[in-house]
Amino acid sequence: MVFYILVVMIPVLIVGIILTSYFRQAALTRAIDQATNNVDKVKSQLSNKLRVPTDISNLLYFDKSLKVLVTTQYPDILELTKAYLNYTDFKDYILQYREVSNIRFFIENNTLVDDMSIVPLTPEIESKLWYKKALSSKNIFWLYIPDKENFANSEKWTINKLSLIRQVYFPEYKKTGVLMVQVSQNELNGMLYQEPFETIITDEMSYIVAAKNPELVGSTLDTFDIGTDLKSTSKAVIRTTVKGKDSYVIVDEMTPPLSVSKLKVISVFETKSILSAANRVSVIGLMIISGVLLVALVLVYTISLLTTNRLLRLSRQLNQVALGNLKVVSHIDGTDEIGQLSRQFNYMVGSINRLIYQVVETNEKNSKLELAQKEIKLKMMASQIHPHFLFNALESIRMNAHLKGEKEIANIVRLLGKLMRKNLEVGRDRAPIKEEIEMIRSYLEIQKFRYEDRLMFEIEFDARTSEIMVPPLVIQPLVENSVVHGLENKEGTVHVKVNVALRDEEVVVVVEDDGIGMTDERLAEIMAKITSADEEAESRIGMRNVHQRLTMYYGEAHGLQIESAYGLGTKIVFTIPVSYDKLKGN
Repeated sequence: MVFYILVVMIPVLIVGIILTSYFRQAALTRAIDQATNNVDKVKSQLSNKLRVPTDISNLLYFDKSLKVLVTTQYPDILELTKAYLNYTDFKDYILQYREVSNIRFFIENNTLVDDMSIVPLTPEIESKLWYKKALSSKNIFWLYIPDKENFANSEKWTINKLSLIRQVYFPEYKKTGVLMVQVSQNELNGMLYQEPFETIITDEMSYIVAAKNPELVGSTLDTFDIGTDLKSTSKAVIRTTVKGKDSYVIVDEMTPPLSVSKLKVISVFETKSILSAANRVSVIGLMIISGVLLVALVLVYTISLLTTNRLLRLSRQLNQVALGNLKVVSHIDGTDEIGQLSRQFNYMVGSINRLIYQVVETNEKNSKLELAQKEIKLKMMASQIHPHFLFNALESIRMNAHLKGEKEIANIVRLLGKLMRKNLEVGRDRAPIKEEIEMIRSYLEIQKFRYEDRLMFEIEFDARTSEIMVPPLVIQPLVENSVVHGLENKEGTVHVKVNVALRDEEVVVVVEDDGIGMTDERLAEIMAKITSADEEAESRIGMRNVHQRLTMYYGEAHGLQIESAYGLGTKIVFTIPVSYDKLKGN
């Protein structure tokens, strides 16, 4: 017994303690590496988002229409109003780029009127720090400054926004204006929503301009009560206290494109939160090791005492069952405990045999459905050839088109990029209907650009169905089918209509077109193919795939229903029970 304790128990406990310490340190190292990588990712995303306002400011810097607008001396309010109405560049940029929330221009011209975009100088504006800083240099500055909103009410209130500030000099008029391009707060915060740790972005004055927790925006670093001064820190991994708790702080500084201002990305995580999981695993591991050692000790002691032939026979029979022999029958008689064990052993073996039979029978049924689902998912994923490469290429094309002033092409490429982004998510089990509708709208806009007046479309969407979950890509293939086959063999304009409505606890989806349609024979042939259980070699993500997934999820009653008349068009309908979605926890 002493030998067992010295040779087995003590070495195992020592190894357990060493492994526990190793796992704790490994968990901490992984967390630091992850936080550092996340900070680098946020820096890259932030640089890309701030490049859009920078590019817009460069375009406006040389905008002759803007120069004429702000330097002209207007004789009356009517001429000024006409000039304001004719100049729409600010509004166009705001509508086209989600990164920008507002654009304003400040200049000394007593004939101008403040319309929230063109703002004549006032003593109050001239006294602002940001205005003085813009006039002090030709550089681009990024500052966190107030933005007045709710001007319809008598009591104005302000919120702060990260804004690009730069001077614009008109030498022929010897006047200097200040351009302000404000960044959308939702876009900044949206970069940080998915971060695993508390992540913030600060400006040079230590104001928090974006945060994973939006309530922190507008406050300063003092809110975190960090035990180290980060103002002079440009890049570091620091172990310190945050709000009195032992934490790690990852800091990295970045300079926006063409700017002299500095922004910092800071990620904070509490040491205890990282080590808690490792501590739990360590405690459980030690408990298991201790339990196993204790059981082993008892077994060693028991086996040393139980030397009878009956127990050894039963032990051999148990070993046979452990090796997979379930035909063993114990013939040990008696009314004592060993006899009872023998009878219970026989009962257990019989129960195992019955359960194995039931499990095998059930698994055979379930495996067919699982195999079908896996095949469908594999086929859906098979169509996604290098999607990240394609999406990045499209984004580059969009930016080049934007820089060259090709707004229509930039918009179409943006829609195509959005379509590619949704295709990247095809592996999900389900998606909200509103995302399917957004995907359809992007697809139809692209096809409209391609076919021009040959294609007209209409989407009717009941907002109550927005958050109802459906299998991904169940509507878009039907719309694609209507566009492709609707335009086929038909001259003139083809109308495609998509209707999503809520009726009697069911979502009713209708996709119809007024294309060439089908004969009854052709319709019967298509229905036979999409309802067939046999897989065809050329099968792809189309109507048959959609029909199979709908019936797998919701039952045969909710598959595709197709109506068509030759020369009149085709109508495809399917329904989704809302009650099913509620049961799934929507």
